[in-house]
Amino acid sequence: MHMEDVFTYIAVGFEAIGALAMIIGFAIAVVLGIRSLRRHEGGMAAFQVLRTTLGSAILLGLEVLVAADLIRTITSKPSLEDAAILGLIVLIRTILSMSIQIEIEGTLPWRRALFTSGGQMLGEAVARDRAKGRSAE
Repeated sequence: MHMEDVFTYIAVGFEAIGALAMIIGFAIAVVLGIRSLRRHEGGMAAFQVLRTTLGSAILLGLEVLVAADLIRTITSKPSLEDAAILGLIVLIRTILSMSIQIEIEGTLPWRRALFTSGGQMLGEAVARDRAKGRSAE
């Protein structure tokens, strides 16, 4: 087995992890939205929890997918075409990430005081839900 094959499998693993992050994030978003409804916080609050949590999961998945693309491109035989394709993919995913982050936070990413990743945002959504669950009991 050649090293290029090994790194191809690693890149595929990263792609699977990125997709899994989005799938699990979707499930978490649905659960948190339902829990918000059960606490009688209202449909708007449940929708906001669902939207924010799902957006965070998508951000996390996109970050992992960019890493997979980088691994795949860096470890393959370098060519100008591969570099251009990687640049285009990263540009598209970056624009998607920024637009999702703007939707979630309501502000431009470079105007935020602290940098927050998709994983941090997802963790914060779960922590907020737990805190609300404890206060409702």
